[in-house]
Amino acid sequence: MILPPATLGMLGGGQLGRFFVIAAHEMGYRVVVLDPDPHSPAGRIADEHLVADYADADALNRMAEACAAVTTEFENVPADTLAYLSKFVPVRPSAESVAICQNRSQEKAFLKANGFPHAPYADIRSEADIGAANAGLFPGILKVARFGYDGKGQARVNSREEALAAFQQMKQEACVLEAMLPLDYEISVVLARDENGRVKCFPTAENSHRHGILDVSIAPARASGCMTGNAEEVAEGIAQKMGYIGTMAVEFFVVRGQLYVNEMAPRPHNSGHYTIDACITNQFEQQVRALCGLPLGEAKAHSAAVMVNLLGDIWFQQDAHHSHEPDWNQLLAVPNLKLHLYGKHHARPGRKMGHFTVIGSNAEAVQKSALAGRRAIGITDE
Repeated sequence: MILPPATLGMLGGGQLGRFFVIAAHEMGYRVVVLDPDPHSPAGRIADEHLVADYADADALNRMAEACAAVTTEFENVPADTLAYLSKFVPVRPSAESVAICQNRSQEKAFLKANGFPHAPYADIRSEADIGAANAGLFPGILKVARFGYDGKGQARVNSREEALAAFQQMKQEACVLEAMLPLDYEISVVLARDENGRVKCFPTAENSHRHGILDVSIAPARASGCMTGNAEEVAEGIAQKMGYIGTMAVEFFVVRGQLYVNEMAPRPHNSGHYTIDACITNQFEQQVRALCGLPLGEAKAHSAAVMVNLLGDIWFQQDAHHSHEPDWNQLLAVPNLKLHLYGKHHARPGRKMGHFTVIGSNAEAVQKSALAGRRAIGITDE
C-alpha cells in the first residue's frame, strides 16, 4: 500500500484531475500534475505542476522520480507515456486498458470479442469500406476512431452518400460507422476495481444530453432494478476482462428494454460527479484508493441526486461576444444544492465550466428542484 504523505502523479489537468487532487489532498497525499496548459484547473491547486507535453522526456522523468504511483484523468494521454512511466512506478489504469478506450475500433473489437452487447458497426478506413457497409447500418452515426468526445468528431448519416461526404469532411481519418438505435434512454455505471479484482459500483445514473454533451444525470436512475443490475454486471465484466485497476465508467443505451454498451471511459466520469455530494465515498477518492492499493470505500448513496452541467454558454447570455459571470445567487440560495466551479481560465460555449448537484431524500423533489435551478441559471432546452 502507498500511504500518505506519498506523492501521486496525475496526467492531465482538467476538472477530473482537479477533483482527484482535492481527494488526494484530503487524504494527506501530495500530487504532481503534468499538463501543457499553464492555467489548468488541476495544475493550479497541485503541489507541483509540470507545464509540458505528455511526451516530454524531462517531465516524465521528473514524475517517475517524484511520484510513488501515476494515474490519468482522460483517455487521450498517449499510451506510450503510460507504458514508459510503468517501467518506474505503478501506473493505474494500465497503458493496455487505456489503449482499448482510446480508439473506437479497438473498443468495439474488445466488446465483440468478449461477447458484450453493442450496436452493429463497421470499421471505416476508406471510401470502399463505406460502399461495402451493411445497409442495416443506415441511418447511422459516423464517428472518428480517435479523439472524439462530447459529440465532436461525429456525424449522423442517413445514406452511403452522406457517409462519404462526412468521411471526406473528417479528412478520411479512421472511423466507426454505427447503426443509429431507437433509444429508450441512456444510463451509465461508474465503478472502481482494485488490484485484487474487488469491484464497487456506484448507483446507476440516468443521463440526458444536449448537443452531444451531458446535460443532466439522475441518480439513482429511474429504471428497474433488473435493468440497473444487468448494467452493473456488464460493467463489472468489462473491468474484469480488461484487468482494470482504478475508477472507470461504462455508458449504455437502453433500446426496447435491452442494454447496449455505448462507450467506456478509463477514468472518473462526468455522470459520476453526483457521487461527490451523494455517496459515502466519491469516484475520485476511489481513484486514489485503487491507485494506492488501499481498500475501496463504500460506494452507497446516502441521498438521491440530480447533477446539472454548467457549460460556458451561460457566460454569454448577456453578450454573445463578451463573457459575464452568471448570477450564482440563483443557485446558492437553494439549501440542498451544491455548486462546483472548475476554475477554468476562460469560458467558451460548449466548455464544461462547472456543475451543480441537488441532493435530498425525496427523489421527485430533488429532480424538480434541480430542473428549477437549471432554468433559473438560464439553461434552455433549445
